[in-house]
Amino acid sequence: MKKNIVVIVLLLGLVGWGAYDTIQKNDVREARRSSSEQSTPDSSLTVGINQGNLAPDFELNTLDGQSIKLSDLRGKKVIVNMWATWCPPCRAEMPDMQKVYEKYKDENVTILAVNMTTSEKNVESIPAFLQEFEITFPVVLDEKNEVADMYQVVALPSSFLIDSNGVIQQKVIGPMNYEMMEKMVGQIH
Repeated sequence: MKKNIVVIVLLLGLVGWGAYDTIQKNDVREARRSSSEQSTPDSSLTVGINQGNLAPDFELNTLDGQSIKLSDLRGKKVIVNMWATWCPPCRAEMPDMQKVYEKYKDENVTILAVNMTTSEKNVESIPAFLQEFEITFPVVLDEKNEVADMYQVVALPSSFLIDSNGVIQQKVIGPMNYEMMEKMVGQIH
């Protein structure tokens, strides 16, 4: 019984923190929204975070300093997953993400895990997390919260399923399981 109460208190604390964080960053997000939702000169698509929008481009570094740019992944179906090591639902979905990556990586499907680094208590916990779950897909660090703001991330995990043309096909707030991911990957072109 006491364990259930502790879990409920922790979950309420996470929800409360998320609401507080959302309120604090609302002005920044609003400013970025107006600047990121603009037409691209070479396309009729609008750059934005809604379904049917061209996904906003970003460039972040991996733990070993390698730079990865979202637009460099064009031609592949991409699951962009926003996560943190302290997030229980993130921990729950990581093994399924790895399974999906292993199954579909040779079929032009990839996962780009964007760690919400500013929310981490200790950056050193990230490599241990990746080793624990045997993660082999690309992981980048959002050290300045730029991608979180650009994509208006209000809860973790949050994922964006992007087609091979760079267009957002689906946005998922909360954890996904293997079956969900497999179904969504199959529906993306």
